[in-house]
Amino acid sequence: MEFNEVRRDCRHFRGHIPCKPNKQFGAICQSCDHYSPIEQRILIIKLGALGDVIRTTPLLDRFRKKYPKCHITWLTLSPEVLPSQAIDTIYSLSGTSLFILENSLFDIAINLDKDPEACILMSRIEAVQKFGFTWENHAVSPCTQAAEHKLMTGFFDQLSIANTKSYLQEIFEICHETFEKEPYALALNKEKAEEWKAELIEKAEGKTLIALNTGCGPRWNTRLWSEDKWVAVAQHLKSRGFFPVYLGGSLEHDKNLRMSQAAGIYYPGHFDLETFISLVSAFDVVVTQVTMMMHIATGLQKKMVLINTIFNPHEFELYGRGVIVSPPNPCECYFGNTCAKGVPCMESIQPEEVVQAVLSLG
Repeated sequence: MEFNEVRRDCRHFRGHIPCKPNKQFGAICQSCDHYSPIEQRILIIKLGALGDVIRTTPLLDRFRKKYPKCHITWLTLSPEVLPSQAIDTIYSLSGTSLFILENSLFDIAINLDKDPEACILMSRIEAVQKFGFTWENHAVSPCTQAAEHKLMTGFFDQLSIANTKSYLQEIFEICHETFEKEPYALALNKEKAEEWKAELIEKAEGKTLIALNTGCGPRWNTRLWSEDKWVAVAQHLKSRGFFPVYLGGSLEHDKNLRMSQAAGIYYPGHFDLETFISLVSAFDVVVTQVTMMMHIATGLQKKMVLINTIFNPHEFELYGRGVIVSPPNPCECYFGNTCAKGVPCMESIQPEEVVQAVLSLG
């Protein structure tokens, strides 16, 4: 057996360790049936919050179809939510990853973050084509004119409020593409998902499983709904033959324990992110505010009731599987963490409205 050829242009090539076909099948380059030559190298920079990373993943589907032989690298602060089967290399933000990227060449580089660290990195990346945001004259700048719209809506609330494009329409346009309902891609532990599904189906005894996500993080507290309304929603759903379950993170744990006891419904506790995503996968319907749960539910292709107050509703792509519940009077505290009127307009949304929205999903 001769080892006189190394195909460095192969997607499986790792550069310093044996590739997977070699480890699994003993394959060598001269006769390998798994050879997959790279024709385009694509870099996506999306550091952002967990939800923002998840809702950027539809680009993967588009680029895989447009460039079947591409190699995709993704730089992020949230590698745990990205599906490794859909991305060739996933880097966490570190000095090592930055050094590698700054000394690599890409056919396409995309940066969808407007934060200085992402934009400065983009300005240093060598790529044939660049889309999104870069750094010029000590400030964020668009790589092409297509990014100007998203940049301006970020600068001025008036333009953001008037915007009628969804986030996905915007990022596809930034990449000189057209959004065609490409799906999210999300990391899912299928073994854990099956375990949760079996456990919850047994508890529900054939009833429709409805997740009630009661938290939203501290960044915009105006999204929080009072405990008595969450209790009322759970009781109404239970009386109609559904099996509602409270969900949340560590910040909601004590609250969920209280509400679970008050409403007489199941609360499984709070978990690490991988386990939480697996748990959510078992539900038929998700009720949530605009928060990470919205993106997880969308990624899992769940029916959803989205409670929205302070954000532009045009921003959200629900893929025909969800409905939005809003206050009877438009919220005046756009992206606000405090309410100008003293009482957040979340409190003007009544439990019966949310229940009717669940029923409308069929």
